Amino acid sequence: QGAPSIRTENALLSAYIFVDIRDRDIGSYVADAKKAVAEQVSFPPGYYVTWSGQFEYMERAIEKMKIVIPVTLLSIFLLLYLNFKRLTETLIVMLSVPFALVGGVWLMWWLGYNLSVAVAVGFIALAGVATETGVIMLIYLDHAWEALKAKRRTDNQAPTLHDLYEAIMEGAVERVRPKMMTVVAIMAGLLPIMWGTGTGSEVMSRIAAPMVGGMISSTVLTLAVIPAIYALVKQWRIKRGMEQ
Repeated sequence: QGAPSIRTENALLSAYIFVDIRDRDIGSYVADAKKAVAEQVSFPPGYYVTWSGQFEYMERAIEKMKIVIPVTLLSIFLLLYLNFKRLTETLIVMLSVPFALVGGVWLMWWLGYNLSVAVAVGFIALAGVATETGVIMLIYLDHAWEALKAKRRTDNQAPTLHDLYEAIMEGAVERVRPKMMTVVAIMAGLLPIMWGTGTGSEVMSRIAAPMVGGMISSTVLTLAVIPAIYALVKQWRIKRGMEQ
């Protein structure tokens, strides 16, 4: 130990206690430490405790995330609406995005990563990629469905549920190759980052991990969940005579 020293902060004498945390996240540790200090330590008048360091930076980042995440989701919704010009397709993509996040949560649990700012950034990026692939799937489905409806109009016939299922199968099958190319390309770029070592690797791996896991569940989302939701919506419209 070195010689004792007097430190000041905001013109007040201060003493520092440094804590290194392993195998748990900072937020839960500080919450438990605050409870223990409140129950077991009584401060004389004029004394108080402040939790600083990485915890303080995390608190600031969380406050910013409370603004960034809603703004991001709102921006995605507006861009989707401007693209489709219809609320139905916009809601299909927005409601299906949480399914893409499931894979990221599972991989985070499997790797033992705690929730952090880097992880939140990874999930935001994953939501953007999942939305993009969902938009492309809906475009394929719409093109196939509109082509089949045009064919039925030529024959002076109304589209049926069988026609809807046929169009969905055709549009979804056309999307398999582009989707797999997207997944393979993204995974090939993220896996070296997730398993890398060196300076900054701890932060980068926690950004990459949600996206790697999410791309797996996003594949199931794009090829199975979105066509299923699309079929339910169009089936409802066909039964009410809204698809001609």
